[in-house]
Amino acid sequence: MTATTTDAAATPKAPAGTGRVARVIGPVVDIEFPTDAIPEMYNALSVDIDLSAQGEAESSFTLILEVAQHLGDSMVRAIALKPTDGLVRGAVVTDSGAPISVPVGDVTKGHVFNVTGEVLNLKEGERLEVTERWPIHRKPPAFDQLESKTTMFETGIKVIDLLTPYVEGGKIGLFGGAGVGKTVLIQEMIYRVANNHDGVSVFAGVGERTREGNDLIEEMTESGVIKQTALVFGQMDEPPGTRLRVALSALTMAEYFRDVQKQDVLLFI
Repeated sequence: MTATTTDAAATPKAPAGTGRVARVIGPVVDIEFPTDAIPEMYNALSVDIDLSAQGEAESSFTLILEVAQHLGDSMVRAIALKPTDGLVRGAVVTDSGAPISVPVGDVTKGHVFNVTGEVLNLKEGERLEVTERWPIHRKPPAFDQLESKTTMFETGIKVIDLLTPYVEGGKIGLFGGAGVGKTVLIQEMIYRVANNHDGVSVFAGVGERTREGNDLIEEMTESGVIKQTALVFGQMDEPPGTRLRVALSALTMAEYFRDVQKQDVLLFI
């Protein structure tokens, strides 16, 4: 592992809780930490990147990474959730001490988020008052907590309730070509669940085309159903790590509505 570490004379030793980049391979980043400050699995790491020397419009930003593997010899392997352009060996990486977390609760309704919980559709001058965040890595419910009985979930859409009834707590897939009405059906279900069941919907766009995601948001805004929906997107032009974790971010928001607010939830992925 000595071949992947930086020269101690060229790079000063990082203080506890921080490490230094040893190797960058696309979205995969190997980082050396002090032996007494190795971050836990799935912890969120951050590193500041300065692109001003490259003449970029966005001169600086904070790159978020997630610990994916302990390599030994004080090295960890992390997956970047944004492009690693501008990331260099020796860059200081800070351990947050906790997994990635996202906002939860009513504050998420009507807003679009990325995998790390940043809001993407705030209007100018608008602020989002986040009072609670949950980590995206959570323990699954115990086996004895799973629902054993089968109960039909009435969507209020007659053709679905008659021909393909949904089961509470179950899963169902929607397949169809372009322009056949999948989005219209989704919007109608969101509207019915909100009005008939006082429920809420969470939509996760995993690998969505940017155009299709934008069209969906505009259509939901025009119809008014976005007010009862939280949307989380990891688009197809984003790194693999983002597309890998965006479903967990949406699931975390949905679990809060289910477990804390005791609401019926439609989770679209």
